[in-house]
Amino acid sequence: MIRSIFIWTFIGIINTFIWALFGIFLSLFSATGRITHFYCAALWSKTILWGSGVKVEINGLDVIDKDKTYIYIPNHLSVFDIFALLAYLPVDFKFILKKELMQIPVLGWAMRRARYIGIDRSSPAKAKRTFKQAVDRIKSGASIVIFAEGTRSKNGHLQPLKRGAFYLAIDSGAPIIPVAIKGSYKIMPKGTFKIKKGSITIQLGRPIETIHYKRQNMPDLIEKVTGCLKSMLEE
Repeated sequence: MIRSIFIWTFIGIINTFIWALFGIFLSLFSATGRITHFYCAALWSKTILWGSGVKVEINGLDVIDKDKTYIYIPNHLSVFDIFALLAYLPVDFKFILKKELMQIPVLGWAMRRARYIGIDRSSPAKAKRTFKQAVDRIKSGASIVIFAEGTRSKNGHLQPLKRGAFYLAIDSGAPIIPVAIKGSYKIMPKGTFKIKKGSITIQLGRPIETIHYKRQNMPDLIEKVTGCLKSMLEE
């Protein structure tokens, strides 16, 4: 437990504060948040992974066409999923996350400057405006990462995928890339602050085109993405 307290205090809080300030500074030179993403968020995450004794392996990068934008849908096991994706998914993407996280002093400011998108779930109308903003961001050339389960898994198993991510995909026409994350649950599962050393594996699935789907047959798209994630997680 002493090790976890040390990590949270020095690697988590102090390290995060310094990198967040640096990210705000970098954002002055990048209206899109690209510089902040690659030269702050990615490096910040690598320092947390290194300080926590966590190694990451990513496979399937050959499926990415760098001239396209995608909606990446990973399973969600731990807060370390976020660090692993930021550090090792080598594309300029924007997280869609809870609005409450954007209200954290300094860190929240840095995330806004990086052009991440906070979902306001206090009402359906506000959530709809958030997703409209995300669709516009996708159409302007930004890829999106969204945890479609909505929250971290309590038992390490894939939860039902919510519709929000699929509204984004259908309305924007962006292909979906399923992302299977393994190993992060053992490092720090939901409900604990204890951090264990370990390894995380990220596997990218082949893109799933969405242009032929409409809201009426959205359940078919959800089922297809769910099946891909389950298949990769069981390998």
